[in-house]
Amino acid sequence: MKSSVPASRIRLANHAEVNSRGQYVLYWMVANRRASWNYSLDRALDWAEELAKPLLIFEALRPDYRWNCPRFHQFIIDGMQDNAAALGDTPARYYPYLQPTPDAGRGAISALAAEACVVVSDDFPCFFLPQMHAAAGKQIPVSLELIDSNGIYPMRSTQRVFSRAVDFRRHLQKNIRPHLAETPAANPWQRRKIPAFKPSNLPANFTRRWPEVGDFKKVKLADFPLDHAVQPIAGVRGGAQAAEQRLSEFLKRRLNDYDEARNDPAQAGTSELSSYLHFGHISSHQVFARLMKAAGWCEEHLAPKATGSNTGWWGVPPSVEAYLDQLLTWRELGYNCCALTDNYDQYESLPGWAQKTLADHAGDKRPYRYSLEQFEAARTHDSLWNAAQRQLVREGRIQNYLRMLWGKKVLEWTASPREALEILIQLNNKYALDGRNPNSYSGIFWVLGRYDRAWGPERPIFGKIRYMSSDNTARKIDVRQYVKTWGPE
Repeated sequence: MKSSVPASRIRLANHAEVNSRGQYVLYWMVANRRASWNYSLDRALDWAEELAKPLLIFEALRPDYRWNCPRFHQFIIDGMQDNAAALGDTPARYYPYLQPTPDAGRGAISALAAEACVVVSDDFPCFFLPQMHAAAGKQIPVSLELIDSNGIYPMRSTQRVFSRAVDFRRHLQKNIRPHLAETPAANPWQRRKIPAFKPSNLPANFTRRWPEVGDFKKVKLADFPLDHAVQPIAGVRGGAQAAEQRLSEFLKRRLNDYDEARNDPAQAGTSELSSYLHFGHISSHQVFARLMKAAGWCEEHLAPKATGSNTGWWGVPPSVEAYLDQLLTWRELGYNCCALTDNYDQYESLPGWAQKTLADHAGDKRPYRYSLEQFEAARTHDSLWNAAQRQLVREGRIQNYLRMLWGKKVLEWTASPREALEILIQLNNKYALDGRNPNSYSGIFWVLGRYDRAWGPERPIFGKIRYMSSDNTARKIDVRQYVKTWGPE
């Protein structure tokens, strides 16, 4: 079969065969929740054309995942609404399903797969999705393909797990060129010829047992078994349309000052795209294409030699270089770790030097000791830390530079590094819109030494782990307005 998806992005989740006598090709959308710039959708369309079968796109949302809440549910539902609009005029059948109770969705994928020729889904290396796909692969009677549409560099193109950003950056500079010309389709339906999906193609009684969303405006989050203490954020909408608006705003108003403004809490200097990238509402390929077009870039601008430097290699202005380093190096470094490390979220995955220095200082006296409940309620002695925690709770994110300080203080104010890790994961994944993501674990584990080096002088509690303090932070950047903005309600 002629494939529009590079072979390095295709992974089999079982050893079953393609059933050419099936009713349709099934795309089970779980992570790349978008209707364009999506290699998974491209692969499903390849199969539909090859087999001359209609395409069914099934996007479901379950309520029984850890840290479920209206904040995340609403963000995903916004994306479903955008997908329904984008796919409504195509030959495919888009089927959005909101699982009302933990057990209500049981059997839905099996029922759809039983009538399918082949099942295509999204290869996401984090949270519960790998385990879900592994279990489904054993039950689905036809071939289950998982497609990597996460980043510019295919996450399984190397089997090396990188311990430093500079090493990964050098690897990218040596190996990414062929992948820059490979992109998912901005208009996946162009020149595609597939049969239209008919109502009779669906399994009997499927719509009765697993009814699709008829009217998104009638969905009531209060009816779902979620953690209703974490509510949606006023004025923040999920979905592809909102993601594209954020990208346009960033390119027009923030990009030129990005390298200076992104660490200043007094400025809105970041792209604010991380949540949309996490939920798959926008593709890093799409961001890269728009960014480089705005910069007037072409491949001839690339430096001839890989140095591992975070400046100068792309041949674009410093602000664009700085953003590319976040979008490609740091973001995809996390995907590299999660894809190739089974225990990426466990303390034992820290580098040996970090575990040793933390163990050497395990008995050091802590100047303050706080519980999870005190941290969560922002009840510490430090007004800057409390402000960062309140921003996380209310807005679902923490300003870039202060997120690092937030993590370092949890390490300093808990009984042990293991307890600090548990608290950081709990707080981040419970409240952050971009939590439960490879990037989340990169940031959290960086606090304890991942992707870093040993620092001197050796300090109490931290040992050789990089140290940060609120006083030093306040000397480097003006945090007065930030503390005032995120003060007690």
